[in-house]
Amino acid sequence: MAQKGVDLDEETFSCSICLDLLKDPVTIPCGHSYCMKCIQRFWDGEENIYSCPQCRKTFTPRPVLEKNVMFAALMDQLKKTGLQAVPADHCYAGPEDVSCDVCSGRKLKAIRSCLVCLVSYCEKHLQPHLDEATFKKHKLVEPSKNLQENICSIHDEVMKMFCRTDQKCICYLCSVDEHRGHDTVSAAAERTERQRDLEESQQQIQQRIQDREKEVKLLQQEVEAINNSADQTVKDSEKIFTQMIRLIQKRSSDVNQQIRSQQQTEVSRVKDLQEELEQEITELKRRDAELKQLSLTEDHSQFLLNYVSLPPLSESTHSSSINVRPLRYFEDVTAAVSELRDKLQDLLREEWTNISLKVTHVDVLLSEPEPEPEPKSRADFLKYACHITVDPNTAHRRLLLSENRKVALKEETQSASDHPDRFTDYFQVLSRESLTGRCYWEVEWRGYFVNVAVTYKNISKSGHESRFGFNDKSWAIEWYPNKFLFRYNSIETSISAPDSSRVGVYLDHRAGVLSFYSISESMTLLHRVQTTFTQPLYAGLWVGRDVGVSAEFCKLK
Repeated sequence: MAQKGVDLDEETFSCSICLDLLKDPVTIPCGHSYCMKCIQRFWDGEENIYSCPQCRKTFTPRPVLEKNVMFAALMDQLKKTGLQAVPADHCYAGPEDVSCDVCSGRKLKAIRSCLVCLVSYCEKHLQPHLDEATFKKHKLVEPSKNLQENICSIHDEVMKMFCRTDQKCICYLCSVDEHRGHDTVSAAAERTERQRDLEESQQQIQQRIQDREKEVKLLQQEVEAINNSADQTVKDSEKIFTQMIRLIQKRSSDVNQQIRSQQQTEVSRVKDLQEELEQEITELKRRDAELKQLSLTEDHSQFLLNYVSLPPLSESTHSSSINVRPLRYFEDVTAAVSELRDKLQDLLREEWTNISLKVTHVDVLLSEPEPEPEPKSRADFLKYACHITVDPNTAHRRLLLSENRKVALKEETQSASDHPDRFTDYFQVLSRESLTGRCYWEVEWRGYFVNVAVTYKNISKSGHESRFGFNDKSWAIEWYPNKFLFRYNSIETSISAPDSSRVGVYLDHRAGVLSFYSISESMTLLHRVQTTFTQPLYAGLWVGRDVGVSAEFCKLK
């Protein structure tokens, strides 16, 4: 009979709303039973007509709920016999859930993961970690599917350290082996420092959100001012033209049409900018949410793995403030029409030109940011330093990539999958990051024949047109022993400059400025380009001819 009772408990005495055993059971008029609180909450969401969640039978008015004494007594009896409730389906781990590593058979959802044991536990199997002193020093975090990423693939040890030299998580054995002599700290210490950087980025984003919201509000006020001025001018014009003879009435219609057209043009301009700012606010809020979520990550290694892969915050394409100069928008039109009213018919044609000019003179002056002066010293350039990494999907198969920023030419072909962005004829690679706004980076090389380029992403990936500097989509400085060459669209410019193995590149995308500098004890301008960039740009490297030639995007502090 006991076994039979278990069957009844599983199939009969569960609430179909919470999927758990009945608590304070009530039976509604259709005969189905629920927990009192569950059916009350369900009906609180309905209006006037109340239904059964199972059979959908409706009741009007709302039934009065009374505790089912027999079910309540039976549930109490089942509890006294030691019968335990079967876990509801929503307690079992689904495809997207982290499952308990200890459960056998159908696994329950994990509620915590241990960074020491590297095991995820459900509520039942977590209990020893909460009760026994042996586990008091274990670190429990939110359930994670990525615990194995905390294990060193070489030494099979937990990675509790961070190598700042190579920007990667390592274990203790790594620190005394292949990372000996590197700048290494504990993962917790690195997390603390990166957390400060993250918080600064959040503050910058939040400040930009506030600035953009203020600008959007100001633009909305401007729209209202333009509309009010235009509306009032139309009314005044209509009153004046009403007093004029029929010959003037056609001109009245023309004026109104021109005012409306100019009004629409100016309002459209303001609204377009308003929409761009609102889109930027949305993107900043999304980025802020990502950073906030990352800041809550309790697993140091996971935090660092995700943090170093964050793309840099793009520079805003808008001014930090919008100051609209108060204007008299269409009032001058009203004055001109009033003046025309007092003139005779033979003056109409001459004065009509004057009216038309007054209408088209209305122009909202949206402030543009004052152009910043170009950097002069290396310290000024470093203010715009950006972190650049190589995109493996673009690298020629004979290029060996390392540390996400170094490339070297090898004799043997590297294993790499086919990709439409991969260069096939020249030993070239592009950056992973797109470059807009103001950016500065430096490239250092070893060996002979190196090309440092800036290019559009849609440059050809094969044939002569794919080589940096031999098309209208790339600008390149090439270094040969004792000389530099600048190339664009196959046009070559020879440059006399001190010998150096490091080049600095400065880009002001909006201003259309691209400058290359030789870096040694001082900065020497090699070549400056003034043009209009129509797409985001990417940094490029070409290492050629001799095996062993290498180049890298430098770390700038």
